[in-house]
Amino acid sequence: MKILITTDTYLPTINGVVTSTYNLYKELKNNNHDVKILTLSPTGYEKIVGDIYYLKSFSIGVYPNARIKVPFCNKILDELIKWRPNLIHSQTEFSTLLAAKYIANKINIPQLHTYHTMYEEYLGYLFRGRLIKKSTARLITRFILNTFDGVIAPTEKTKNILLNYGVNKPIHIIPTGIDLNRFYQPIKSTEKREILSRLGIKNTDKIITYVGRIGEEKNISEILTLFHTVTERIKNIKLLIVGDGPYLQNLKEEVYNKELQEKVIFTGMIKPEEIYKYYKIAELFVTASTSETQGLTYIEALSSGCPVVCKYDPCIDGIITQGKNGFFYKDPQEFSHYINKILQNTDLKSRLTQEAIRTTKQYSSDIFTHKVVETYKKILNSK
Repeated sequence: MKILITTDTYLPTINGVVTSTYNLYKELKNNNHDVKILTLSPTGYEKIVGDIYYLKSFSIGVYPNARIKVPFCNKILDELIKWRPNLIHSQTEFSTLLAAKYIANKINIPQLHTYHTMYEEYLGYLFRGRLIKKSTARLITRFILNTFDGVIAPTEKTKNILLNYGVNKPIHIIPTGIDLNRFYQPIKSTEKREILSRLGIKNTDKIITYVGRIGEEKNISEILTLFHTVTERIKNIKLLIVGDGPYLQNLKEEVYNKELQEKVIFTGMIKPEEIYKYYKIAELFVTASTSETQGLTYIEALSSGCPVVCKYDPCIDGIITQGKNGFFYKDPQEFSHYINKILQNTDLKSRLTQEAIRTTKQYSSDIFTHKVVETYKKILNSK
């Protein structure tokens, strides 16, 4: 099968969309499909590197690293039209989606779209609700998604939201898969010592970690507020914040204002192949985000044997089982209770760790890709 995947962001950028796209591409290739990726050039220059087709683009100021396609530069698109894919699978809703529509209309092929991002949660942070309101975001999303032959939603939460928007195209629930073997692998003791030494963390310190994009919508500020209470009970605890993003400086200021400089450590951006080590050195993974469609970092943490303590959100249904592989809180006061409960009980921590690893087997990238391919076949057979 010839499959064209389109996405506005791709490697070396690291986020959930990129991770999902790369894993899908890799597994499709492993299963002998002919796959190409159409994305925006991070440098602005049009080029083709192997299976990756980079569109000429320029930066826009609405968001850090945001880019759009240069109008009327369609040489790359004409090359892909000559290739004649059987189906287009888009991952984002902006420039490359318009390019995907152009190609699909030229050669009359079906389009499938994965809905990764809850825009109504992001737009308030981007424009403070002044330029685009949440109700408008819902209308735009409905209009766009109803132009596809099918939509993939990673969770029941996402499907229900899209149905409430008025999306009337077939919605297929397929949880995004990850490369589990990367997170199952152990960390060498020498690597652990090197990381701890570099970060100024003692062997006797208890580490809880947040891994992911540093954006306001991730609600890391709530974690900082709740962590302040934790430090009053557990003196040798550290909060490791792994990642980068537009809200990083704001968080650093919050840490300073809360006088947590000795307790909170920022690593900055970490290479994807190194991320598993930061789960492995931690006792727990923590997050208060409610803006996820699925939350790949929950699965990454669990597959690394790192139990989760998180704010409840419907996206974790079926992923986090209360008291089995972690805990979720609805009352903020429960956060400190669960952290203390796990860190003070080695038997509980051991049981949570074992169950965390066991529950992630269903999220392998090969199972994910098999389900996606079956969806491709359904769409192609219905045309």
